[in-house]
Amino acid sequence: MPRGDSEQVRYCARLSYLWLKFSLVIYSTVFWLIGSLVLSVGIYAEVERQKYKTLESAFLAPAIILILLGVIMFIVSFIGVLASLRDNLCLLQVFMYILGICLIIELIGGVVALIFRNQTIDFLNDNIRRGIENYYDDLDFKNIMDFVQKKFKCCGGEDYQDWSKNQYHDCNAPGPLACGVPYTCCIRNTTEVVNTMCGYRTIDKERLVVQNVIYVRGCTNAVLIWFMDNYTIMAGLLLGILLPQFLGVLLTFLYITRVEDIIMEYSVTDGLLGPGAKSGVEAASTGCCMCYPS
Repeated sequence: MPRGDSEQVRYCARLSYLWLKFSLVIYSTVFWLIGSLVLSVGIYAEVERQKYKTLESAFLAPAIILILLGVIMFIVSFIGVLASLRDNLCLLQVFMYILGICLIIELIGGVVALIFRNQTIDFLNDNIRRGIENYYDDLDFKNIMDFVQKKFKCCGGEDYQDWSKNQYHDCNAPGPLACGVPYTCCIRNTTEVVNTMCGYRTIDKERLVVQNVIYVRGCTNAVLIWFMDNYTIMAGLLLGILLPQFLGVLLTFLYITRVEDIIMEYSVTDGLLGPGAKSGVEAASTGCCMCYPS
């Protein structure tokens, strides 16, 4: 091959290496910073939650979920940053495999949830009922439930009668909340003053009797229907979760391949030129990267 063509191939190969390295460093650093932010928010939220928490269980605590998510993102992204900066094949493979495993687990989980749709809905309803039992003891769950009931115009998990699971809303309980639902379940006009007792004595009534007073449909079905009606949002959410992971796996795979090619090229060069040429190759490697000569 003429010297000019050889140099051009060498330049293109070096350019692809630098582009992949720069892209992977930026990718890993961005998610490392996001993981740090999520972890910080989770720790702050948990500290605040501990100040007002009367329930010992960590059930459905968003702060705990944020902390776990932040720790995973921080550690995995840090491995990616370190591996891409050092061109460490072992760490690069670990980073790629972790991203790939997470992606596969998410895809399998989504498919299983769709196949066993009824069991998934029952699982969600059971967990919501458990949260309703501790509605006034867990501020995080209370805020989430109130928001969902107002946003999606629903009440309870399966339906409004789920609120009988709460000791204060049970029909046999003493007090004004007995046999009622929270005011966030009530149908109201935005111009009216909020009546916090609007759900009084509704649990023991039939749906037709109270359907003009409170929302009778459950929040699980209400949220699912909303997602089906807004499938573009659902598709965007799924792409936003899965696509970055897929791009990370693809980018890491290409970078690993390029680094292996460079290692193979050095091995061939050392074999052809002999031991005496090794110092020349090392001297040439003092450019912009340690593993590819200038």
